[in-house]
Amino acid sequence: MNSFYSTTKLPLSRREFVSGILAGTAATSLARLTSMAAEQPATVAPPGPFQRKLKLGVVGNGGRGAWIAGLFKRHGGYEMHAVADYFPEVADKCGEALGVDKARRFSTLSGYKQLLESGVEAVALEVPSYFMPEQARAAVDAGLHVYLAKPVAADVPGALQILAAGKQAAEKQRCFLVDYQMPTDPANQEVLRRIHGEGLGKIAQIQTTGFTSGCADPPRTSNLESRLHGLVWVNDIALGCDYIGNYDIHAIDAALWVAGQRPATAVGHSRICRPNPHGDSHDICSVVFEYPDGLVHNHLGQALKNQTKGELSCRVYGSTGRALIIYSGEAQLRSFDDSYAAPVENLYEAGAVRNIATFYKNVTEGHFQNETVQRSVDGVLACILGREAAARSIRLTWENLIKENKRLEVDLTGLIS
Repeated sequence: MNSFYSTTKLPLSRREFVSGILAGTAATSLARLTSMAAEQPATVAPPGPFQRKLKLGVVGNGGRGAWIAGLFKRHGGYEMHAVADYFPEVADKCGEALGVDKARRFSTLSGYKQLLESGVEAVALEVPSYFMPEQARAAVDAGLHVYLAKPVAADVPGALQILAAGKQAAEKQRCFLVDYQMPTDPANQEVLRRIHGEGLGKIAQIQTTGFTSGCADPPRTSNLESRLHGLVWVNDIALGCDYIGNYDIHAIDAALWVAGQRPATAVGHSRICRPNPHGDSHDICSVVFEYPDGLVHNHLGQALKNQTKGELSCRVYGSTGRALIIYSGEAQLRSFDDSYAAPVENLYEAGAVRNIATFYKNVTEGHFQNETVQRSVDGVLACILGREAAARSIRLTWENLIKENKRLEVDLTGLIS
């Protein structure tokens, strides 16, 4: 069985959130996938010497943004040229740590535009999903290489905009890479290789799990500023794509990686169970996805502080065996004819390090196929499909989701533009 997808290569905030477990753009362009062979695992670049330094700007300098900026600097192949964050004190703190000149530390909603014009060659976007499509498109329009956090959008129009931006980047000979970690791990890759080598026989069903303790959800203030601190925005669907889209997406992405296809339908239920909620994100969901070939995919998500152990996992059941692809723990495969197990180690950091090295390699060696784009878009659309089906308690098809093309709006009144 050949995969449709190539191998891609969260300080408190997102690290605790994720490590709670330690084309055009028309619908017809989404009706098919291009078959791609899996890449070899990315090799982490040594400390140097490097072919050249890439002038990098980092947009979004909070928890993960500042942390991943430090990884870019540690890589050695990047010149930390500029930073931008809505909050000037956040941009200054990050810029100071990176040695960025004060003149190239930008703030307010439009700070990213100044960063794009500051002389950077590449930009890393570590911003809430709502802002990602607009900023990614602007970066591609400016002729820059783009490194994006997930999820790449919060709604269907945004996801389609990312797909178009990725295609435009390839046409411009620019790199456009989305940072997912699970598919970069050698143990996970080996499990996938054995699955696709018919190590399990015919895949019968997939089960994914996304368990985390959630994020603080304080009362709303007169404008959106308070929701932009830390990971509070994850509690607002339009800002962060809901918990299924912001956290569970790692496991759902792994399911698409295994299946080599996108779900055709979803049905489910979801609800809000955290005490005193102020955002509309659902912290409990149960979704059943069905794929075009009949494959059944059950997903269970929970984001509650209830002593449940964090987990991001993808369990695969075949006619002759079972397998596990995981974010933290032991990746494994067991069947009548095959057996494999190996630890997934320090994936939160190691996966980002591998992706940063791959980004540098792709830019400097001229690899602009941008293989992560299609699956990152399919992954967020699958999460949106599950989110909408569960919130409405209906059976929803992929085709109808795309036709609806529902846009989510955020009230930016009172923010400094």
